[in-house]
Amino acid sequence: MQAIEIQNYFTTIQNLVLEYSPKFVAAILILLIGLWGTSFITKTAKRIMVKRHVESTLSNFIGNVIFWTLRILLFVTVISKLGIETSSFVAILGAAGLAIGLSLQGSLSNFAGGILIILFKPFRLGDFIEAQGVAGTVKDIKIFSTVITSPDNKQIVIPNASLSNGVITNFTANGVRRVDLIISVDYNTDLQLAKNTIDRVLKSIPEILQQPEATIFINELATSSIDFTVRPYTENENFWKVKSDVLEKIKKEFDLVGIEIPYPHQVEIHKE
Repeated sequence: MQAIEIQNYFTTIQNLVLEYSPKFVAAILILLIGLWGTSFITKTAKRIMVKRHVESTLSNFIGNVIFWTLRILLFVTVISKLGIETSSFVAILGAAGLAIGLSLQGSLSNFAGGILIILFKPFRLGDFIEAQGVAGTVKDIKIFSTVITSPDNKQIVIPNASLSNGVITNFTANGVRRVDLIISVDYNTDLQLAKNTIDRVLKSIPEILQQPEATIFINELATSSIDFTVRPYTENENFWKVKSDVLEKIKKEFDLVGIEIPYPHQVEIHKE
C-alpha cells in the first residue's frame, strides 16, 4: 500500500514536471531575451535622442521611463507564461499607482513642471534668470527642481511647479544685453559737453557694441541734478565689466573737463 502511494507521488511529480517544464523553459527564454531587449531598446532610444540634440535631462528621463515600463511588461509576461493569474496583480499595481499618486501630488506637480521646462526651454544651463523673487545663473535643471547660483555665490533650489507657473525673466536668452545707467550732473553743467564726454567714453570701450547703437538722453530734472540715462549694449559675458568700465571712465573724464557730479552737501551755520 505504501509502495503504491510512493509510486503515485512520483507519478504526480513527473506529470507536473512534464506539464510545466515547457512553460518554465519558455519563461526563462522570454526573461533572458526580454532583459536584453529592454536594455537594447532603451540604449537605442537614448542614442536617437542624443543625435537629435534632445536635452540630456529629458533624454535620460524618457530612457528611464521606457526601461522600467518594458521591465514591468516583461515581468507580467513571464509570470503569465508560468500560468500565474495576472489580472489581480495588474489591479494591485493600479491601486498602488493611484495611492502613490495621491500621496505625492506636490512632487508630481514639480515633475510636470520639470517636463514643461525641459520641453519648452524658457531658459538653459548657464542663463542668468530672475524668478520667484531671486536671480542667478542656472546651474542644473532637474526633474523636480532647478538649481541656480546667485551673484553672491549662494545656491538656490526652486521647485519646478512654482517656476513653470510663474514669471521668468531671462537676461541672457538673446545673447546681447543692455546696460542701463543713470549719470547725474550739476545744474550748472554744459549739457552738450556732458553728452559728448559720455559718448566719447562709450566709443572708447571695445566691449560695447556698435549695433544696437548706444543711447544717451536726459531722463529727469531732479531736485539737485540733471540725470542722463545711458544705455550701451554688450554681449552677455561682458555685462558687468562694461558697467564698471563706463562708470569709472565717465568719472575720470568728467574730472578732466570740469563736470561736477552732484552729491549731498551739509552746510553748518554758527551763530555768534
